[in-house]
Amino acid sequence: MARKVIIAGNWKMNKTASEGAALVEELKIKVAGITDADIVVCPPFTSLCAVLKAAEGSNIKVGAQNIHWAESGAFTGEISAEMLKATGVEYVIIGHSERRQYFGETDETVNKRLKATLAAGLKPIVCIGEMLEDREGGKTEAVMDKQLKGGFEGISAADMKGMIVAYEPVWAIGTGKTATAEMAEDTHAYIRKVLADMFDADTAEAVRIQYGGSMKGSNSAELVGQADIDGGLIGGASLKADDFAELIKNAIG
Repeated sequence: MARKVIIAGNWKMNKTASEGAALVEELKIKVAGITDADIVVCPPFTSLCAVLKAAEGSNIKVGAQNIHWAESGAFTGEISAEMLKATGVEYVIIGHSERRQYFGETDETVNKRLKATLAAGLKPIVCIGEMLEDREGGKTEAVMDKQLKGGFEGISAADMKGMIVAYEPVWAIGTGKTATAEMAEDTHAYIRKVLADMFDADTAEAVRIQYGGSMKGSNSAELVGQADIDGGLIGGASLKADDFAELIKNAIG
């Protein structure tokens, strides 16, 4: 099955509204005409409206970095699906490793946020991944099993077919340790195998699985060239238009 490449830039806590708009204005010129990949940028909440305006009429889509499962209520610092949908965003990152590590995200809350995202008609990018101690302890597959089964509990095969999963080897981000393209592919293939067991082979083949382990322009072609790697969830390399455009162009050849 031919799965369309998807490259999403996670800006994390970077870029003011004006800086974000300027970045998109520069980026959209550099990636104009690209149709072989879905291109997404995910700015902070405060920059969403400015970035959406800058992206109008281009091939750049916009996503949010988080979502709450409740429709409204006493959840200081959170944002609802309705609020996000009203801005015009299409995508939502759910369960990023930093949300899990610093803000108490669990497989259960990921599942609740995912269901709210789907109910609103937004497109989820669900993050999974193991820590260094998991990798060194030979627990990578056990962690993948747990996060996939917990995060996607109660999700239909039809909804799963449109899902984007982002594999983040947390141990290879900012640690000096490197995941080779082959190592990344092995884990992506395992994720697809688990999804086939949870749903069915056709559903698993339809799911797009991004790599979130420090992809950049110099390695995006090799990574996306692997059979089960369908794009990237990009951090630092998405904060400069030149770097992000180079990464995207190399990834699609």
